[in-house]
Amino acid sequence: MGACLAICSLASCASCLCGSASCLLCSCCPSAKNSVVTRLAYGFFLFLGTVVSCIMIAPGIEAQLKKIPGFCEGGASIPFIQANVNCDIIVGYKSVYRMCFGLAGFFFLFALIMIHVKSSKDPRSGLQNGFWFFKFLALVGITVGAFFIPDGTFTTVWFYFGVVGAFCFILIQLILLIDFAHSWSQLWVENMEEGNSKCWYAALFTCTALNYLLSIAAVIVLYIFYTKPDDCTANKVFISLNLIFCVIISVVSVLPKIQEAQPHSGLLQASVITLYTLYVTWSAMTNEPERKCNPSLLSIVQQTMSNSTVAPPPHSLVQWWDAQSIVGLVIFLLCVLYASVRSSSNAQVNKLMMTEGSESSVGDFSAAHEGGFHRAVDNEQDAVTYSYSFFHFCLFLASLYIMMTLTNWYRPNSDYSAVQSAWAAVWVKISSSWVGLLLYLWTLVAPLILSNRDFS
Repeated sequence: MGACLAICSLASCASCLCGSASCLLCSCCPSAKNSVVTRLAYGFFLFLGTVVSCIMIAPGIEAQLKKIPGFCEGGASIPFIQANVNCDIIVGYKSVYRMCFGLAGFFFLFALIMIHVKSSKDPRSGLQNGFWFFKFLALVGITVGAFFIPDGTFTTVWFYFGVVGAFCFILIQLILLIDFAHSWSQLWVENMEEGNSKCWYAALFTCTALNYLLSIAAVIVLYIFYTKPDDCTANKVFISLNLIFCVIISVVSVLPKIQEAQPHSGLLQASVITLYTLYVTWSAMTNEPERKCNPSLLSIVQQTMSNSTVAPPPHSLVQWWDAQSIVGLVIFLLCVLYASVRSSSNAQVNKLMMTEGSESSVGDFSAAHEGGFHRAVDNEQDAVTYSYSFFHFCLFLASLYIMMTLTNWYRPNSDYSAVQSAWAAVWVKISSSWVGLLLYLWTLVAPLILSNRDFS
């Protein structure tokens, strides 16, 4: 942890000692807009916290955490709580909860400070876009302070905060995914209309077909391994309902009236949403408390290999991190990166994300050059291109999502003797998939329902 923090400290000092709204970039970096550089920097803070959390939850690190005086006495009990404790699991999860508490507190504080910032002329804009070294010190201070929070009911209470926050961030992921799907389809359709239509049509058809083939394969795998002929009714309902919903949005996306209102609408967006919906469905089922309806990836691999000539892996091999957590972490990183650089032309998504339709440059990039360094161009003198407060609130929710993902959405027992999956996590993920499908459906039918508004 210390090594990671030290590296980030050096990076912060080198990247922005000026403390003003414009950050200096190294000479090898191209000139960039200030709004993009700032979002990437905050995204790096979140990424660093995620890396540190991953390190602290690793099995080898847990043994070292047990040696901290008063943190897990003798590996059998927690101070001030008279109960046996499974420290091989709880210690790592406790550290992740506190690390993410520090991240969440940092971003929530900035979300409050940056309310109603309208342009870079606001004095608070300098704090948003500069003073990186001091902000890093503040982040470290809040995080270190979180490790001194008494155990008590902190983990249990913070778990419920994490559930609500993670639910909201999953919705934000879905909004970003809808935005990405619309932008992707619009770009390729425009390229197809401008020239070399056969090549672009083939690419469009290939990606759409691949997404649907993967979705069909996912449905088959889910029915085989996550349902039983006489049991697992909930899983059967989840899979069947989401499959029906995905078919509905696919049909709606190609209806003549929808195509007339939104010429760029098509099956590519629907295929992306379908694939993600089935991922969320799988992720939800992996959190079910009933193990017979929730086989681990390792058990599925062992079952598959036992039916073939390949020898199964040793039984002593233990999964310390679920596969869905790894996939969720990758999707999270891609969404944060996309949110940091996005410039969307989709009016409905821009309103949901509280951003402008486009980012206009102010000034010439070639003029932003000083003594071997590039200076990020301030493109927000007239108006900000994204809501500072809402962006930090998204990172606040992202911190809670990371906490729940790294801990597999497990809920600690009241006596801290074990951790277990909770039905709350299942319903949070399933309901978020339904809300996401409704949001995508709304982007399709809104121009027809609100015909007096311009959605071009």
